[in-house]
Amino acid sequence: MLQIKSFTFNPFMENTYVLYDESKEAVIFDPGCYEKHEQLELDRFIEEEGLIVKHLINTHCHIDHVLGNAYIKRKYKVPLYIHKNDLPVLKSVAAYAPNYGFAAYEEADADFYLSEKDKLKFGNTIMDILFVPGHAPGHLVFYHEPTGICIAGDTLFQGSIGRTDLPGGDHKTLINAIKQQMFTLPEETKVYPGHGPMTTIGIEKVHNPFVGKNARF
Repeated sequence: MLQIKSFTFNPFMENTYVLYDESKEAVIFDPGCYEKHEQLELDRFIEEEGLIVKHLINTHCHIDHVLGNAYIKRKYKVPLYIHKNDLPVLKSVAAYAPNYGFAAYEEADADFYLSEKDKLKFGNTIMDILFVPGHAPGHLVFYHEPTGICIAGDTLFQGSIGRTDLPGGDHKTLINAIKQQMFTLPEETKVYPGHGPMTTIGIEKVHNPFVGKNARF
């Protein structure tokens, strides 16, 4: 059975997720761990659960989601996967990280590219991949049908959506992608966003003010 553990890291209050199953193989999504104590918190959980980290994945490559990339790659000797459209986003982080107070940011190169045509496989788990651009040009969402778990990054939040005023963002693109990709998932799907609490597709289809049935924006 697929299990999920969430951590909230860095001043952006970013959600980092570890997914794992009975095989003990695990995937780390969006490591926002920048400070040493954040890295140790993540390491402690992985060690206590006896997990074997197989993949490192960025749903997208904004600074708050990639701060721990280099550390995770070095610590667990795993490759980094992104969508190819987000490569310029990843490359740009080093230039502006000091302006946000992250002077010790370490760059990490992407090793492989994922697309919506691929599947994410680890242990006994297979996850579908959705392409949901708009917040970032190469934003990916990961969905596990048997458990209804959806790793949504900064696409859909409880009562909100990802901001679209950053380079590569586009409001109309995001709205359409959410409706065409995420809102086709079962209503009981549990959405784990890049910030804030978990929600469900059903709740957001009704109540989200940006993309719900009574959208106001």
